Amino acid sequence: MVVRAPGQGGILQGSNPATYDPKNPIFVFIIQAGIILIFTRLLHLPLSKIRQPRVIAEVIGGILLGPSVLGRAPGFTNTIFPAASMPTLSTAANIGLILFLFLVGLEVDLRLLIRNWRIALSVGAAGMALPFGLGCAIAYGLYHQFRDDKGLVPISIGTYVLFVGVAMAITAFPVLCRILTELKLLQSQVGIVVLSAGVANDVVGWILLALCVAIVNAGSGITALYVLLTCVAYVLFLVYAVRPAFLWLLRRSGSLHNGPTQSVVALTVLMVFASAFFTGIIGVHPIFGAFLLGLICPHEGGFAIKVTEKIEDLVTVFFLPLYFALSGLSTNLGLLNDGITWAYVIGVIAVAFIAKVTGGTLAARANKLVWRESFTIGVLMSCKGLVELIVLNIGLQAKILSQRTFTIFVVMALVTTFATTPITLALFPPWYQKKLAAWKRGDIDWDERRLTSEDAAGSTEGSAMGKQQITEYRKLLVCLRLDSLPSIFTFVALLGGEKSDTAVAKVHPRKDGKVAGTETYTRASVTQRPLEVHGLRMLELTERLSSVMKESEADDWSHRDPVVNAFHSFGQLNNVAVSGEVQFAPEAQYAAMLGERASDHTSDMVLLPWSESGTLSEAATAPFGEGSHARFSNATYNSFVYDFFQIAPSDAAVFINNGFGATPREEPRSLTHAAIDSSLRSTQVHATAPLRDLSHHIFFPYVGSIDDRVALRFVLRLARNPNVTATILHVKGPANETVVAGTAKSNATIVTSVVPESDSDTFFHSMADSLPEEMHSRVVFDWVETLNTSHECVERAKAEVGLSPRNAGDLVVLGRGHRGTSYEGSDVAKGEVDQSLSYMSKAMISSDVKASVLVIQAARKVF
Repeated sequence: MVVRAPGQGGILQGSNPATYDPKNPIFVFIIQAGIILIFTRLLHLPLSKIRQPRVIAEVIGGILLGPSVLGRAPGFTNTIFPAASMPTLSTAANIGLILFLFLVGLEVDLRLLIRNWRIALSVGAAGMALPFGLGCAIAYGLYHQFRDDKGLVPISIGTYVLFVGVAMAITAFPVLCRILTELKLLQSQVGIVVLSAGVANDVVGWILLALCVAIVNAGSGITALYVLLTCVAYVLFLVYAVRPAFLWLLRRSGSLHNGPTQSVVALTVLMVFASAFFTGIIGVHPIFGAFLLGLICPHEGGFAIKVTEKIEDLVTVFFLPLYFALSGLSTNLGLLNDGITWAYVIGVIAVAFIAKVTGGTLAARANKLVWRESFTIGVLMSCKGLVELIVLNIGLQAKILSQRTFTIFVVMALVTTFATTPITLALFPPWYQKKLAAWKRGDIDWDERRLTSEDAAGSTEGSAMGKQQITEYRKLLVCLRLDSLPSIFTFVALLGGEKSDTAVAKVHPRKDGKVAGTETYTRASVTQRPLEVHGLRMLELTERLSSVMKESEADDWSHRDPVVNAFHSFGQLNNVAVSGEVQFAPEAQYAAMLGERASDHTSDMVLLPWSESGTLSEAATAPFGEGSHARFSNATYNSFVYDFFQIAPSDAAVFINNGFGATPREEPRSLTHAAIDSSLRSTQVHATAPLRDLSHHIFFPYVGSIDDRVALRFVLRLARNPNVTATILHVKGPANETVVAGTAKSNATIVTSVVPESDSDTFFHSMADSLPEEMHSRVVFDWVETLNTSHECVERAKAEVGLSPRNAGDLVVLGRGHRGTSYEGSDVAKGEVDQSLSYMSKAMISSDVKASVLVIQAARKVF
């Protein structure tokens, strides 16, 4: 008898890949994983519009795929989720769960708990004690009502009460971080309190859950005691033996500050599974070992964040949806089929929500937070999310919960998580946050009456004809970008005032007297208050866990960021008082972030450098082959600049660099093709010669708008620097000329703020007449009449700038408004450069004027 090998032709031989084969389960697993991932991603699209976390879509997707909905279709469950295939799906899901709990441990920064221990312990304790107590009370009824459900192991009421109390008291720390980030509360007082209390709540909750599982898995009380003592010994071993050895290895390999090597990542993952294995075999769930390993990983040098970046996508995109979809598959809403069951559903939801909110609110109020802040903290602490579902699945696997009680608690977790974001938005909206912050700073009273007089230094109109003709800019906010640092440094140095005019020959400390031949030359200089410049570096905040961790550790990130540190060094060397920070935000909120920080720092001006690549990313150059055109054609970036001007609370300026501060370097030469058909790259590197001529020439066409008035004062402020010369040209167009916010194609609706021509002329002449004597040789006022304002300005700019190619760069300054109008547009194509900047700016850029361009907009009045 001849035995043939099994056919390998697959579907070509008529085999059905959807038929489960225990010897080759991969095909059914791929089908199951594909359906789960696609289904949950599609569900998340509408839910994300109302700011719901992804776990909601994953659990609802599992419920829809399970016996509650699609499972009722004939043959669906047996075909897609046959019982024999579930161990394979469950194994993959639990591998993801172990890795996810490791990430949760990494996310928990115990330093935050230590820094805010007093309020963290009070809010965390009250937020756990009250729901734990009320949870124990309702657990008594649940135990007696549903203890006869099938699939339960006989356990004491004490163990059941402990488990239900923990399920009621726990807070979903990972989901909480994402909600705080989404609502921009992570760095607020509310966010700090909630995160600190959440850390304490998370750690205590996992300890209590480990106790509960140990008691259930132990055969007797003495065994449970041995399990707990072993756990305590293992924690001490991790803290005092494993962590120091791991830190030594990370420092030795350079992985602590430079990021983990592939070998270190492999070692870390191996340690995670070894820890999970140990806690599993001693009678506690494997996830506790993974969580503990994450807790002991160092946060110094951003190591925890960098490890998270290595593994988070595979876990959160692939493994985690499988786990929570399994939770949904185990949820059967059909078991909620009588009045008493629904009464317990409502009761469990009420106890979980009201007890958490009440405990957190009273504790926060006791720490002297206002009532609305306190209620917000209570609502946020009621969020269950991921952690609650993990706890419930542990209870289901340990047969503490029946499928009916499991479904009751899943509904509670969904409702409390779903309600967190909308209730928080209603209690603590952005307008109230701004009011509360101003009230705490002492700027306003509770009725929003201003307590301090407004600083009129940057007024755009009040001093039009006043004595102070040159505006003093004391506080400047600068958006820091890696690709724009050289031009930013040069520009800020011009505003920062002259360097010290004192040159002193230094004497060695061992020398008692002055060394022969050295001389000291000192010229009296006027001491003036240094310019204060705050640098804001914005990095994209995504939905990734590592991105949220960066946001929660923004202060540490600011100390390590090389761009911010370079800015600090620049300020110390150039007589400029500087500060800097890193903020994380979604790219859509960059403009709002600039406006908020300008308000917080009461900045006189906000300076935004135009991206060298024309995108929000910090690539050094435009995409290959697209040239400079791509720099100004990106609709997303133009919309960002437009929104920036609309939101800016003070004078605002956009700086478009074109060799400002340095002679543009030569483009790298292309590869040389040799006769042997190989490409050779030149190894010769040419040094950049130092600048001999540090001068700048400024050309400013004044056409009379409110923005032009501010721009004129700013030009004169720059011209104080002895290396700066300026030509200020009053361009008088035809009386009936109208230039609005856009090209002829635009249907812009403009609210004009007309400046009478006589006032415009008077202002120009008053500024020229009041020019300080020492600036007469460097500043020239001129005027011209023309029929075409834009053409005349461009031609005069070409004649004025770029005449000294070896200087430090020339500058064209433009007011954003034209002929007495100021941009108040709506329904415009803001993705085009003539809308984001101005029509005149577009003309200057497209004409290839050999100078950088600065577009200035006056501060808007807030009515």
